[in-house]
Amino acid sequence: MSEPRTLRETARRGFVLSPEFRTGLGVTLALAGVAALGKMAVPFVTQQVTDRGLLVPGGVQVSVAFIFAGIGAALLIMATIVERIVRIRMVTQAEQGLATLRIKAFDTVHDLSVLTQNADRRGRYVSRVTGDVETMRDLMQWTGAAMLVAAFESAIMLVVMAVYAWQLALVVVIAYVPTALMVRIMQPRIVRAYARVRARSADLLAATGEQLVGVATIRAYGVHQHMRADLARTNHDIVAGDTRAGWLGTSLFSTNAAAQSIATGLALIVGTRLALSGTISVGTVVAFAFLVYQFAGPVGWIIEMLAEMQRALVGWRRVIGLVDTPVTVADPGESGTPIPRGHGEVGIDGVHLTYPSGPEVLKGIDLTVPAGRRIALVGETGSGKTSLVRLLARFIDPTAGTVTIGGVDLRDVPMEDLRRSVAIVPQEGFLFDGTIRSNLAYAVDEGVGADELERRSLAVLESLGLDGWLAAQPQGLDTPVGPRGELLSAGERQLVAIARAYLRDPDVLILDEATSAVDPATEVRISRALESLMRGRTAIVIAHRLSTAERADMVAVMDQGLLVEVGSHADLVLRGGIYTRMHEAWVAQTR
Repeated sequence: MSEPRTLRETARRGFVLSPEFRTGLGVTLALAGVAALGKMAVPFVTQQVTDRGLLVPGGVQVSVAFIFAGIGAALLIMATIVERIVRIRMVTQAEQGLATLRIKAFDTVHDLSVLTQNADRRGRYVSRVTGDVETMRDLMQWTGAAMLVAAFESAIMLVVMAVYAWQLALVVVIAYVPTALMVRIMQPRIVRAYARVRARSADLLAATGEQLVGVATIRAYGVHQHMRADLARTNHDIVAGDTRAGWLGTSLFSTNAAAQSIATGLALIVGTRLALSGTISVGTVVAFAFLVYQFAGPVGWIIEMLAEMQRALVGWRRVIGLVDTPVTVADPGESGTPIPRGHGEVGIDGVHLTYPSGPEVLKGIDLTVPAGRRIALVGETGSGKTSLVRLLARFIDPTAGTVTIGGVDLRDVPMEDLRRSVAIVPQEGFLFDGTIRSNLAYAVDEGVGADELERRSLAVLESLGLDGWLAAQPQGLDTPVGPRGELLSAGERQLVAIARAYLRDPDVLILDEATSAVDPATEVRISRALESLMRGRTAIVIAHRLSTAERADMVAVMDQGLLVEVGSHADLVLRGGIYTRMHEAWVAQTR
């Protein structure tokens, strides 16, 4: 994931990805300038009241003082209203921009190949889609608006100070030189500190997610303290990084406070000497003291929020890096070629596959599966079976060679069409938190109404012989399944996964045969449902049982990434090769 390095690169790319951030930005900046000008009322009114209302020949001019005080109050009210408008505009545009960025990050995660996803812990993706986006919220909503107004205000105040008395303005600039140098030195360090914090926060989220999913295993092996120690180390790194970043920010704030005191003191000393010499008026000196205060306030605010801004920029860069991750499995979209319905012939021609920074796992695979036939993939663990079916589902693309369905190269098939033509039943039936009905709904188009979905679901379950099982569920189709389907047994989750695939009505079925033991009644239901599901379809089955291979039309034997034997079960048993030895081992185990 390549992240932008500079603020300019981050803003440029960020505004492209979320155009809402820059929509109406010119108007917002203009309003921020108006708000900053309005805040000049205090020093302006102070000078005018002093020079034209208090220190005038003939005595105090009360009416003049009240007039200018009224003008000042009106300007301050106007500035407050305009600044409120700026904040509202920033909040509105920020929420829209963050929503767009969050969706694009989510889409990117789903577009990444299995290879890319497996190269990183999935919790880190969650961190970028959620946590890193959230770090941007304050910057885009409140901090950003305040810093805009503060930047305009400090710039305008500096210009006004130069107009009032350039000598005093020069004194203020000199007093703030050390602060500017400190910001220059500290800013890269703050960025690096927060980058480490965000990276470790992603690690913590990933580790926490893994441990919550694997809590039963952790308890079973009594490794709670070990896992807790790992989390504690990561958490300690986060605390240390946040503390270091906070120290760096505090040092900047302290430097600014010192600069403000020095600037005010020097301005009063030099201003008094100039007033005594008649170079400037007393009102100008008094007004200048307010100008220094109003200049130092925004500068201090900017410095105080600098650490928060850097934290947000780090998050912004990380999200941009995710969104800009190259998608290796590209969707041709509408320009692609759909798979003709009813044409389920699978062709694998000269396929090689090498994982990044890993060995070649598939080596010149050539295989043809006629439409409507069932083929069992067998082989030892690590022989390449799973990698081969990943290619068929186009979770990954081959390093060399082609994979076709119905004569169409899968790289040319729109993803939406491919998902209609190919259904997958994994070893462990994954269910989303919801009901049986909502999980079956993933197999139908979004435009299908609730009544039609129920009709199709009941028809599918009846066709699979699962209507009796459904009737035994406490709430029928509306029975809750829980997170990951944990309210159902492993076998029941498999039944729902089979029904979901049947509801999709694919031409090609990929089945990774379940290895977990289930009760005999559920085993019978699963076997019958699978037979119904595979009937008339091209089925590629990763077989873990001898009976599955025996019932297949073809058997393909894989060994160390090579397709070494292809034929019927009866032929391969007599051939005297790897399958013969596997068959003998299976038979020996069943005796």
